[in-house]
Amino acid sequence: MSVVRRFWQLYEPLHAVTYFAPQAREAFESAGLRGFWRGYFAGRAAPLGAVRAAPVTALFYGFAPGMVARALPDVWHRAAPEQALAARLDGAVAALRAVLPPDPAAWAEAAGLLERAAAAAVTDGRALGAANAALPRPEGELARMWQAATVLREHRGDGHIAALVGAGLSGLQALALRDALYGGRDQLQPNRGWTDAEWDTAVVALAERGLLDAEGRPTASGEETHRSVESRTDVLAEHPWTALSAVERDRLAELLVPLARGAAAVVPYPNAMGLPHPDGA
Repeated sequence: MSVVRRFWQLYEPLHAVTYFAPQAREAFESAGLRGFWRGYFAGRAAPLGAVRAAPVTALFYGFAPGMVARALPDVWHRAAPEQALAARLDGAVAALRAVLPPDPAAWAEAAGLLERAAAAAVTDGRALGAANAALPRPEGELARMWQAATVLREHRGDGHIAALVGAGLSGLQALALRDALYGGRDQLQPNRGWTDAEWDTAVVALAERGLLDAEGRPTASGEETHRSVESRTDVLAEHPWTALSAVERDRLAELLVPLARGAAAVVPYPNAMGLPHPDGA
């Protein structure tokens, strides 16, 4: 496993508590964002400001336009972006405090190393990575750690979308190809808001390209396309890790393993992110 992919499996759970932990849900609801998807879209889009649905559909990539439009711009009438950002951070910190091993010294050390990596992220052409990197540095070890992990995951996500675009895969086609390879349509389709007809159209398009066979199974070309996208995603996410020496990367991984395991307690496996359990890192 590459260093880049290993670190993704270790920092992504720290970020992902903002979607799944009850403390995060409570923080969003206290800010007026009731319902999972209002909190999700408001919290994740808030670094961009009071953005409308079309840019978020483009940047988040895998969501059906109608699903995004049900949340945006309505959420900004319920909570301003600044309120959504505060709720996002407060909920994440409360969630991490509840599930991580109580070791503030380790939190601080991990936060410092993650921040150095995040500061080295080149965000040209990466809107979500850039918007999160431009947020003020928060106070407190857990807040700093969470924000740095968030910059890194959105930077990586922007690169992943660039790789998918380069491969000629729409967001829905990427989901359908992943389902053909690993399963998960029953989770991916409703969580991203696509109809059966839309999904089936994507499957037909993949078959016409020779990426799926007549039974909807991945062909050798489909498997290679998927591998190529994942490999390119890793390459595009490499630069932040050049800011740390090999010794520092080893130390960060050592620090993150128990933290990721703690955060994994509130992250579902399998999940729509394709994130494996950190025990596999």
